[in-house]
Amino acid sequence: MLRRKIDGVGSDSRTYEGLKRSFDSRDLQRGDERLRDRAGRADRIPQRTSRATRHARRRTKVTGNVIPIGGKPANPPGTKERILDAAEALFMAHGYEATSLRAITAAAEVNLAAVNYHFGSKEVLFEAVLTRRLDPMNQRRVALLGQLEDAAAPAPVASERILSALLVPALELARDPERGGGNFLRLLDPAPFIRRFLAAQYAEMIGRFKTAFGRALPHLPARELSWRLHFLMGALSYTLAGTDALKLIAEIAPGDGGASSDELLLARLAPFLLAGLTAPLPDLSAAGSSLDDALARD
Repeated sequence: MLRRKIDGVGSDSRTYEGLKRSFDSRDLQRGDERLRDRAGRADRIPQRTSRATRHARRRTKVTGNVIPIGGKPANPPGTKERILDAAEALFMAHGYEATSLRAITAAAEVNLAAVNYHFGSKEVLFEAVLTRRLDPMNQRRVALLGQLEDAAAPAPVASERILSALLVPALELARDPERGGGNFLRLLDPAPFIRRFLAAQYAEMIGRFKTAFGRALPHLPARELSWRLHFLMGALSYTLAGTDALKLIAEIAPGDGGASSDELLLARLAPFLLAGLTAPLPDLSAAGSSLDDALARD
């Protein structure tokens, strides 16, 4: 057993005999015991270590989910996604105000520190839930509009085609259960912080469509166009987020579903919205103008 290879010491008898002779008779027994111990358990930590060594080991041996002071949490992969999934489901079921962070952490099986690290607050978490779904939809809207503009250049894109670039991606989101479907769109309530956030987050997308509609409808003053687009988006959100429209379609065309229902919905919604966009200018009297100014300030 003592002739096994030990930390670079050869296993032949000459090397071993030379090693034995280096000990005097008083130390030989201790040397044999040490060699047997190291040969049998090469990875054993010595029982007696210096205070400095023990201190160094405590500082360098960090395992599991222990977080070094000043470092970042060692969250397992998928923690952020689990929080978003749980928050989205609870926000859709109960609304923003009625959903607590405690309920979200319990559903996601994380602690509050993980939510604070990734998002910082409930409001920021809610915004992240929105952008995770709305960013791809609005990117697709802008891409479709760009394709239409390239195809029509140098002429403006017709209003009905601009409207289709706005409607189709929203309809795709509303009918996709993997992205929350119509329940998700119900999160877009008129709370002031949500309106401010969405207006800032998607100002570029809104500006692109407003410019396109402005070229298609040059007779509309900028303020009038803004009002009409506001009404258009409200009607679109209500229709896609609610179930009333689908119930009406089911009554009109029983047995139809899926793509045919979506086509029927677009066939009825698009002309309605287009009529509002292209309607004659209203007669704005002095009183009407004052009301218009008051509403614009809200």
